[in-house]
Amino acid sequence: MTDTSILHGHKQILVVDNDNARAHQIATVFSFVGEHYTLCSQEEVSNYLKQSDHILSVVLCGDLSSLTEKLVKDNPAIPFLLHEVVDANALNHYVNVIGSLSTPLNYAQLTQMIHHCHQYHNKLPRQGAKLASSALFRSLVGISEPMTQVRFLIEQVAKTPASVLVLGESGTGKEVVARNIHNLSERSDNAFVPVNCGAIPAELLESELFGHEKGAFTGAISTRKGRFELAEGGTLFLDEIGDMPQPMQVKLLRVLQERTFERVGGSKSIKADVRIIAATHQQLEDMIKTGDFREDLFYRLNVFPIETPALRERKEDIPLLLKELLTRFEHEQGKTVRFTEKAIESLMEHPWAGNVRELSNLIERMLIMYGEQIVDVAELPNKYQHIDVEAYEPEYPEELQEQDAINELFSGFDYDEESCEENDDNGSNLIGMEETSSNTGLLPDEGINLKEHLAELEVSLINQSLEKHDWVVARAAETLGMRRTTLVEKMRKYDLQKPSE
Repeated sequence: MTDTSILHGHKQILVVDNDNARAHQIATVFSFVGEHYTLCSQEEVSNYLKQSDHILSVVLCGDLSSLTEKLVKDNPAIPFLLHEVVDANALNHYVNVIGSLSTPLNYAQLTQMIHHCHQYHNKLPRQGAKLASSALFRSLVGISEPMTQVRFLIEQVAKTPASVLVLGESGTGKEVVARNIHNLSERSDNAFVPVNCGAIPAELLESELFGHEKGAFTGAISTRKGRFELAEGGTLFLDEIGDMPQPMQVKLLRVLQERTFERVGGSKSIKADVRIIAATHQQLEDMIKTGDFREDLFYRLNVFPIETPALRERKEDIPLLLKELLTRFEHEQGKTVRFTEKAIESLMEHPWAGNVRELSNLIERMLIMYGEQIVDVAELPNKYQHIDVEAYEPEYPEELQEQDAINELFSGFDYDEESCEENDDNGSNLIGMEETSSNTGLLPDEGINLKEHLAELEVSLINQSLEKHDWVVARAAETLGMRRTTLVEKMRKYDLQKPSE
């Protein structure tokens, strides 16, 4: 049977029926609703399914042979519909049999079923897996519905010349979306040129976009190409388009309408074969109402909007994002860090005001502090600790604990030979040591807990020094012969605070 539609690349509905009268009746209905179809017998259907990229659905009709069940089972990527099938129960348990058409055929039900067939193809798991693993979709990994939708929209618009407006909060990856659209488009062999409209002074933005001729203004010592010329045949990404001054909005609108521009100081029209992708975190429709953004420019840019979701709206993607970002940092810096399940659970509770950029910054911080280690909740900065987990406190042998206590007590004192000689000369420090020794007393017969005793002695000496200097930490630290930061840490350790008056 001739198949002109498949030859021309149209999506087909295969109607499999050995009853010619019923098959032609179904064909008449499909023709009426504007669907492309092909009538075929059970013997022919397998050959058509080899061209599965062009098959929208298969409608199985009437009394079918035992080979039909194998046909459904062997083609899980194809949605099947049933119509007057004699033994439908044998097929109903296959999930790719998505429904049955009523008798007589009903227009509303038929169009609904065809819609379901399109959705079956749009959301195929193998497609999602391909995108998630693709290097093109860096930072767009995720299993959440919002990210699945973003990747789907990117694929749909990439092959077209339509202008795209990427919306979303700061840090959600708007430039990543733009780069993926470019890389998947027919312009991918040419340049992707980004411009941050908010980072360039208003008086320089026109020259930056359109270039200038030699002598066009003070400092223009030579002719210079603008971003439009640099992006010729490729993509121009206008980031933070909401920050573009009104006069430049008018000039940009003219370029989008006429596809030509002139350099600053020049009169020659230059053709602009450039695809425009704009992005903003601002609400442009609100800016239109206040007169800060041109409505006509908005509709020129907003041909195909894509909204990047905030990270708090797709928290289930955080484990995958962590893995992807850690892989990138390991490739760039040669080291990595790992997170416990509890740490990841805590991160998933965070509101992420800075979105993916904030998550990336946190990982880099953890790499610096705990490179090649495992991070638990206790190691996360305080604001990321959203679940209670008892921190691990190791126990050490007594001899190590006693040595540590002694080291802490005498930290900051430098008993080198020179200082000892000086102390012998003036005798002042010796007197202090004698007083300290006399205060400590002798070893009791029943013995003491040396660690606790030394800690009490340290607290007593710190308190005395602080009180002597009216709780001026720097002077107290000087008297104790230690750094100010060391004294602050010890005050925090022993919870020493100035008495309230």
